[in-house]
Amino acid sequence: MGNRYRHVATGVVVPLLIAAFGLFDMKQRPSFVTFRGVDVFQLIVCGMCLGIALTGFIEFLRAPRST
Repeated sequence: MGNRYRHVATGVVVPLLIAAFGLFDMKQRPSFVTFRGVDVFQLIVCGMCLGIALTGFIEFLRAPRST
């Protein structure tokens, strides 16, 4: 596995998995009305992980191709 693809695996896939697990956990809550502070924090962290994954994917697409 090349260095470029290892960067994608750690910079995109890992934050995407963390965000997916967090959002799945939030979906299992009975109601959005009963949000507590920890639930809001979890949503913020999930959003940050999705932003990191998106940034890593854009950097992967913009990187110069080696031939």
